[in-house]
Amino acid sequence: MSHNNQDAYVPPSPDRDPQETAEWLESLDALAKSHGRGRAREIMQSLLRRSHDLQLNVPLIPTTDYINTISPEDEPEFPGDEQIERTYRAWMRWNSAIMVHRAQRPGIAVGGHISSFASSASLYEVGFNHFFKGHDHPAGADQVFIQGHASPGPYARAYLEDRLSAEKLDAFRQEKSQAGGGLPSYPHPRLLPEFWEFPTVSMGLGPINAIYQAQFNRYLQGRGFKDTSEQHVWAFLGDGELDEVESRGALQLAANDGLDNLTFVVNANLQRLDGPVRGNGKIIQELESFFRGAGWNVIKVIWGREWDPLLQQDTDGALVDLMNQTPDGDYQTFKAESGAFVRENFFGRDPRTANMVGSMTDDQIWGLKRGGHDYKKIYAAYKAATEHKGQPTVIITKTVKGYGLGKSFEGRNATHQMKKLTLQNLKDFRDEMRVPITDAQLESDPYQPPYYHPGRDAPEIQYMHERRKELGGYLPERRSKYVNFELPTDKAYASPRKGSGSQEIATTMSFVRMLKDLLKSEGFGERISMIIPDEARTFGMDAFFPTAKIYNPNGQNYLSVDREQLLSYKEATNGQILHTGINEAGSLAAFTAAGSSYSTHGEPIIPFYVFYSMFGFQRTADAIWLAGDQMVRGFMIGATAGRTTLTGEGLQHADGHSPVLASTN
Repeated sequence: MSHNNQDAYVPPSPDRDPQETAEWLESLDALAKSHGRGRAREIMQSLLRRSHDLQLNVPLIPTTDYINTISPEDEPEFPGDEQIERTYRAWMRWNSAIMVHRAQRPGIAVGGHISSFASSASLYEVGFNHFFKGHDHPAGADQVFIQGHASPGPYARAYLEDRLSAEKLDAFRQEKSQAGGGLPSYPHPRLLPEFWEFPTVSMGLGPINAIYQAQFNRYLQGRGFKDTSEQHVWAFLGDGELDEVESRGALQLAANDGLDNLTFVVNANLQRLDGPVRGNGKIIQELESFFRGAGWNVIKVIWGREWDPLLQQDTDGALVDLMNQTPDGDYQTFKAESGAFVRENFFGRDPRTANMVGSMTDDQIWGLKRGGHDYKKIYAAYKAATEHKGQPTVIITKTVKGYGLGKSFEGRNATHQMKKLTLQNLKDFRDEMRVPITDAQLESDPYQPPYYHPGRDAPEIQYMHERRKELGGYLPERRSKYVNFELPTDKAYASPRKGSGSQEIATTMSFVRMLKDLLKSEGFGERISMIIPDEARTFGMDAFFPTAKIYNPNGQNYLSVDREQLLSYKEATNGQILHTGINEAGSLAAFTAAGSSYSTHGEPIIPFYVFYSMFGFQRTADAIWLAGDQMVRGFMIGATAGRTTLTGEGLQHADGHSPVLASTN
C-alpha cells in the first residue's frame, strides 16, 4: 500500500463495541494520571507508528513533539573514536574560518562565509567518517550535494588530507588573480574540475537536483546500464534555503518513486541571511509537517545527549510542553546570551522545569547542546535513514549558526555577513578549538593567523585517511571516465539533409524525424534519454510512447485507456523517456543528472530535453547556467520556437525572445 493511501482520510465508522472503547479510554486516562502526560503521549505516538506499520489507514499526526525522533534507548553504538574525530573536526573548524579570515587581508578582501560550516561541521563529518562512499567503493560512489555556503569545510578537510595546500587555501575566491586558479566560493566543477561534482548555488537548486539525481540512479539501473542499488544521494540544505520554491517543489516525485536512496539533511540553525527564519514560529515543526505530508520519512535531531537525563525526568510533560511552546526567535536569543539567561528565561517559565535544573550550574545549563552538534545523535539518524525502505528521508537537525566561533558570532543576526575575527576572537576561538597555536603567532599578523596541520604521521590524520580508504576514497572528487561507443552513421542524418521538398514542415517535425533515426543507431540510440515536460503530443513525439516507453519505477499497473491504439501511452521500469509532467524545473534537473552521468557514473547518457520554447528557457535560466557549471553534455531543444509556428494560440505562445536570450552566451 502506498503512503498516499496510508495517510488518506478515513471517515469515522460506527462504534461496534462502545463498552470496549470505553475501557480503552479509561486505560489511557489511568496511564496519564499514574505516569504523567509525557508517558501517555509517548504511548500514543508509539501506537500511531505501529498502526502505520500495520497499514490500518490511521493518518499519522503530521507534527510530533519538539524532541528527537530517535529515543536514547534506540540509538546504536557509535562505531568510531569520538575523541579523535572531535579533535580533527576542531582543526577543520579552525582552518575553514581562518581561510575566510585570511581572504580579508589588505588588498584582497574578497568575502566568504564563516558561520554556515561552523554550524554544520558535525553533520558533514559524521557522513565523511562513516557513510559517504567514494568512487573506489565496490558499490559505487554516493552523490553528496554540499550546501554552497559550507564550501570552506570541505576545503579545510582536503587540506588535512593533503589534497589541497596552504597556498591553495590562500587563493580562496581568487580564481582569476592566482596562478593556476584559486578556490571558488561555492561548489563549482567547471572552476575546480577534479574536486567538485555538484554545484548547489543558487540556493534551492541543490535540493531539486538531488531528487532528480536519485531518480536518475534508479532510471540507470532500470535501463540496465549500472547497478546503483547501493549508491545513496545526500543533500545538505539550510532551513532558510527551503523557502526557495525549487527546494520543496519536487518532494512528491521522490515520495511517489519511493526514492529511499535519497536523504535530505537540513541544517536548521534558525537563521537566514537577515534574521530568524521563523522568529514567531518553529521552522523544524513546519518542515516536519510539510515533508511528512509529502510522503517523506522524517527524523528530527533537536537535542544533544546532555538533555537526555532531563527528558527522562519529565514524567509530567512540563519540559516537552515548554519546548513545544517556545518560538524560534527565543531559541536563537538563548544561544546569544548565557546559562543564567537560559535558566531564567527558558526553564524559569514553569516552576516544574525551574526545579528540574535547580541543582545544575549556569555553566552546565549553557552546556546543554543542540542535536546537530552531537555525533551520536547524528549517527543514529543517518543510520536510520540509510536503512529505511520505501520512502526518502529528511533529517532535520537543530544547530547554532556560528557554533564555536564565540559570543560575537553565535546566534547573531549579522553572523552571515561577518567575514573576519578580531584578535581577541581569534584567541577565544583557538582556545575553544584547542588548537596548538601561540598568542605570539596570532599577534604577529592578525590578518594572517596560521593554518594548523599536525603532520601526516599524526594519529588523527592517519585515522582520517583510514576512514576514507574504507569508504572507497576521498570526497568530494570528480572523475571523468572515457567510454568508447559508436557514433551514428551518416544514415541517421539522411532525412534532414534530404529536406522536405515542396512540402513545408516545421523545424520541430524535422528534428523529431531525425531523433527517430538516431534512436535506431546501434550502440548510440540506447544511450539517448528523452526528457519531455508533458508536451510530447504537441511536438509529434507521442510516436515514441509505445516503443521507447515512459520510465516509471512501478511499471504500468493500470489499464490504459488507449491500449488498443497504435500510439498508446506505455510506462515501464526500463522506459527510455523521462516524462516529468508540466515541470520545466524538474526537466532541467533530470537533464543535468543525465548529462553528467559520464562523470558521476562513468556511463555516458545523451539527454535530449525537448521543451516548449516559450516556457522552457527563461523560466529555468539559472538552472541552465548551473548545468553549464556542472559540464553537462546533452541537447536542449526549444521546440515550436520563433514567432510564426503557433500564432494561432496568441502572442503569448509566439516566442521570439528565447532564441535571443540563448544566443547571449
